[in-house]
Amino acid sequence: MANTKSAEKAARQAEKHRARNVALRTRMRSAVRKVTTAIGGGDKAAAQATYQAAVPVIDTLVNKRIIHRNKAARHKSHLAARIRAMH
Repeated sequence: MANTKSAEKAARQAEKHRARNVALRTRMRSAVRKVTTAIGGGDKAAAQATYQAAVPVIDTLVNKRIIHRNKAARHKSHLAARIRAMH
């Protein structure tokens, strides 16, 4: 347990930040999952639409420093490649 007032406040803030980061990370994973599902469905137009919606969500997490920019680039690259490979 925290020993000082400032440590108590830091602990409260850390818990708030953690909850927000978890929520944002979940939002990103859901967006990626939607694109993957659309790709699996075989509808290229729907896959592209969900991809266009997912990219800003992924980029937001990079700007907030919740995920590394290389991880974001990898997600976007892999999804885009799978969409391009669709017939």
